[in-house]
Amino acid sequence: MKETLQHVEQMVDESPAVDVTDTFHRFGTILDGLKARIDERFELARDPSTDDLESYGNPPESPGGRLAAYSGPEVDWMVHSWLGNPTAGFANLHLTVWLGPHIRVPHLGVALLVWPEGWFYVDSVPRANLLADGEYYDAYYEPLNAEWLAVREQNPQLEWFTSRAGFIRASLSPTAHCHSFPREEKNIDLVERLLTGHVDRWLGWVDEAEPVPAADRAALAAADLATRRNIAERDPANVMGVRYFGRELTDRLVRALWGGDRKLPRP
Repeated sequence: MKETLQHVEQMVDESPAVDVTDTFHRFGTILDGLKARIDERFELARDPSTDDLESYGNPPESPGGRLAAYSGPEVDWMVHSWLGNPTAGFANLHLTVWLGPHIRVPHLGVALLVWPEGWFYVDSVPRANLLADGEYYDAYYEPLNAEWLAVREQNPQLEWFTSRAGFIRASLSPTAHCHSFPREEKNIDLVERLLTGHVDRWLGWVDEAEPVPAADRAALAAADLATRRNIAERDPANVMGVRYFGRELTDRLVRALWGGDRKLPRP
């Protein structure tokens, strides 16, 4: 398997400006379908702090985006968003679900990128030290290991994406998928199958989870928030937001990713 070792802005700047609107819409449809599965399972309400982020910028003529965040009795923070300029070859789409502290199921992380080639990320974001808590690893990561290896071994067209930022590399679990790929229909179909299978499996974990003792929930919630904030603020791809929208709006978008301006209470 080949490897991609570039900053996102390098990938964009070194690629031709190609209209990728069709792929952007396909990626959006995939994430909409995953969100529909999640909406069926959880009681969710949109946080008012993101109401005016329903549309920003001036798409499709120039860069723009949308960010909607949700919360509920079982979900601390869910983000469904996109940012970019598809007509010029770049779009970044996200669907992340950070669970409440009533259970210890890993959080859900999904992202799709077109630059103009394809890229995807899906992971079970750990809520425990996997080296110290072997039972947690055995429950949520070892069962995915065989599929993770098979995806790499059976799909030589995928390129493993290695972030140049050490913190981002540290944020990946042992069974994270993080690949770039030629923007062909068969590859997008593969990505859709992997994402759908992962979300369905994750929803099963939620349904089967044992409750966290009440005395342990505050510490878990604090660790969750610190993790979410660090990932959002340290993401090297934030430079693309600054390029398109300036520092002030980008800072607002980053806060929305971790809930810095939230109005609804945490579960």
